[in-house]
Amino acid sequence: MDLAYLWFGIVGFFFIGYFVLDGFDFGVGMSIPFLSKDDTDKRQIINTIGPIWDLNETWLIVAGACMFAAFPEWYATLFSGFYLPLLLILVALILRGVSFEYRHQKPEWAPNFDRMIVFGSAVPAFLWGVAFANIVQGVALDEGSNYTGGVLDLLNPYGLLGGLTTLVLFFTHGVVFVALKTDGGVRERARRLATRAGLITVALAAVFLGWTVLQHLDSPHLALIAGLAAGAALALVVGLLANAAGREGLAFAALAATTALAVGTLLAALFPNVMPSTSGVGGLTIENASSSAYTLQVMSWVALGISPIVLGYQVWTYWVFRKRVTRERILASAH
Repeated sequence: MDLAYLWFGIVGFFFIGYFVLDGFDFGVGMSIPFLSKDDTDKRQIINTIGPIWDLNETWLIVAGACMFAAFPEWYATLFSGFYLPLLLILVALILRGVSFEYRHQKPEWAPNFDRMIVFGSAVPAFLWGVAFANIVQGVALDEGSNYTGGVLDLLNPYGLLGGLTTLVLFFTHGVVFVALKTDGGVRERARRLATRAGLITVALAAVFLGWTVLQHLDSPHLALIAGLAAGAALALVVGLLANAAGREGLAFAALAATTALAVGTLLAALFPNVMPSTSGVGGLTIENASSSAYTLQVMSWVALGISPIVLGYQVWTYWVFRKRVTRERILASAH
């Protein structure tokens, strides 16, 4: 197998992991004003992701580092052409991280920190969908593979639909996680909200994934694209039914599968390109955007040694913090 294709799969794997893991904690952040009735509720919700949110974000760093090393042309085109949306994502993530760390240290500022958590969760959830939808659809490039459009060009109907889909999907996944990790009133409100948000998610995801399939009817990978899209739709329905039945663990796993399969659909639709061009010139493929064979070979050995450690630490962390965050524990810690 050509190492460039292997590394396209590795980059895709880390982005899938990022969207699954940081996606649901974006949803947790966005759910605060909908699920909380007092400050104890807010602390209970925030503490469900307190030990893991920063670990989830490391998947983005690893994905970006892999893209930079394995596909420098793709990295350069993406980060220069999508500079403003990516900057907004970075600012939002910074505000969100600061709010998590300092909320308990400045109680009088807590309402402002809560608003920053919501903002810092919603903006990336929306803009990542816009960005990936545009990558798959293609953008205007010149002969040097430089983006020639503007920010408003990214806010096209398909891009906006992609952003709304990731926004509501992450929100629903996050609310299900809150139901899985809490008790009492927060848990019951989360289960009811997940059902309502899930219906909106089904509608938007069906249109977005259907549109994606229709855009690639002439693709030699049409069966794979359609199969992944159908799998995402099925997993979403299973997740909502499990939530309605009170099986939060199954619901959370099914929505994780939904996100993974939906991102897989986009990657399958993109393959073998990494940045399609709508202007007829300058398109980037896996082969013409990749690093040298020697660079990819060295990276492969490094990844082989480090990846199991990273994955093992992730699993261990989730196992350690697997218990529910109860309201009684939050109240006890306040004294």
